[in-house]
Amino acid sequence: MLELTDNIYNQKTAKADPKFKLWTSAGLLLTYKCNASCEFCYYKCSPEKNALMPTDTAIKVWQSLKNLADSAAKIHITGGEPFLYWERLVEILEAAKKLNLDKIDMLETNGFWATDENIIRQRLKILDSLEMNKLKISCDPFHQEYVDIKLVKQLSAIAADLLGNNRLMVRWEKYLDKPVDMKKLSPSQREQHYIRCVKEYPCRFTGKAGGKLAELFADKPLEFIISKSCKSAFLGAKGVHIDPYGNVFSGTCSGIILGNINQKPLENIWQEFQPAQNEIIDILFNYGPAGLLKQAEKYGYKVKKFYAGKCHLCTDVRQFFYENGLAKSAIGPAECYAESG
Repeated sequence: MLELTDNIYNQKTAKADPKFKLWTSAGLLLTYKCNASCEFCYYKCSPEKNALMPTDTAIKVWQSLKNLADSAAKIHITGGEPFLYWERLVEILEAAKKLNLDKIDMLETNGFWATDENIIRQRLKILDSLEMNKLKISCDPFHQEYVDIKLVKQLSAIAADLLGNNRLMVRWEKYLDKPVDMKKLSPSQREQHYIRCVKEYPCRFTGKAGGKLAELFADKPLEFIISKSCKSAFLGAKGVHIDPYGNVFSGTCSGIILGNINQKPLENIWQEFQPAQNEIIDILFNYGPAGLLKQAEKYGYKVKKFYAGKCHLCTDVRQFFYENGLAKSAIGPAECYAESG
């Protein structure tokens, strides 16, 4: 296990200053492909995306996180929709078990595949044998535009029976108990449910969530957020997400690349992290999205009257950079910015 003093940035800071936290959690973004295309998706996942994480990439992350955080290390698998690639999912878990790596903490799904009780039971038994700790099922008005709530209920009931309630998480159970039939609603009615849902369960306006959804909550003038840096967000993030290409994102800040585990092990990326290593990250760290805004305006970016917050501003500016061929090394990959890929 590494110490805080093993990080270059931490070594240069005064004793009383905030330190860059140790990464103890890593989410493996198995794929950008998803049967859904939810308006609040942090990664712009959709049926048009195709990237798939190689097994060796997943194992490298698993081993590196163990080197970083030892017994505190927690791995979860997300997407996209992992169950679109059931064989790859099983292959990764089998490889981890064979190497005696710590069991996976959590596996996420929207439940689209739970159409047959026998298949559900068979797959859950396999996951149980491969030492999955917890199954997390996404349940909310956004996903229910694409996934029949009956499938989610069936999966939830069988998982509770086979795994036990303590190993099942439904996010959010309120919508499992009182579902909203989004498919029958008009566009304006759907928007009202979006608004109610996000007010009850706030999200970050990054990725696709930084588009139409963020506009529904855009009520803050630039002056309100212009002074907000991202220093505490970078320093305080205890986890990362790694996409199919090996790109490392801090927390849920999709589309801002800290490094790539195919070029350098995760523990080394953590050790060598310092904002000054990359122009975009340095600007965000010290000046927040407002710093990027100054650059974007030089190239014709039009400031909106209102934003939903600094994440909305950041996402919008980075989207502008990407669409105008101005993307820097930290802005990518295309799957986080393009509607198809």
